[in-house]
Amino acid sequence: MNRSVSVRAAAEDDVALVLSFIRELAEFEHLAHEVVATESRLRQALFGARPFAEVVFACIEGEPVGFALYFHSFSTFLGRPGLYLEDLFVRPAARGRGVGRYLLNWLARVALERGCGRLEWAVLDWNEAAIGFYRKLGAELKEEWKTCRVAGAALEALAGRD
Repeated sequence: MNRSVSVRAAAEDDVALVLSFIRELAEFEHLAHEVVATESRLRQALFGARPFAEVVFACIEGEPVGFALYFHSFSTFLGRPGLYLEDLFVRPAARGRGVGRYLLNWLARVALERGCGRLEWAVLDWNEAAIGFYRKLGAELKEEWKTCRVAGAALEALAGRD
């Protein structure tokens, strides 16, 4: 484990920093045009009456260089909760220093401490570096599964609000 890396939970006054990391990740993934999150929305979602997700920062010498946003899921087959990693991002200048591995190690420990049966996440099919990294960590890529998403107008229509 890289001892020069530490992890700290995001606090409410870190919302601007969380949004900054989200935007950096979106830029890396060529999806910046999809980011419509605002500080207000994130504050409510992360620190409101019913928090929906958690965020931690990976830091080197106290400086945030990476982040992970995750939430609980549930496996009916296992009959146990899981952790779903929505976003993991390490700033380019900090890559190759064990930050991503450290964050995933940390998340795996949290999952076990909380009685979770698994830790899951998705990776873009073109991100070969990440795919190789995840495989080295022992992650199984579920090639037979496809992500389904209903959002925006399609979500409104499905809800009968069209």
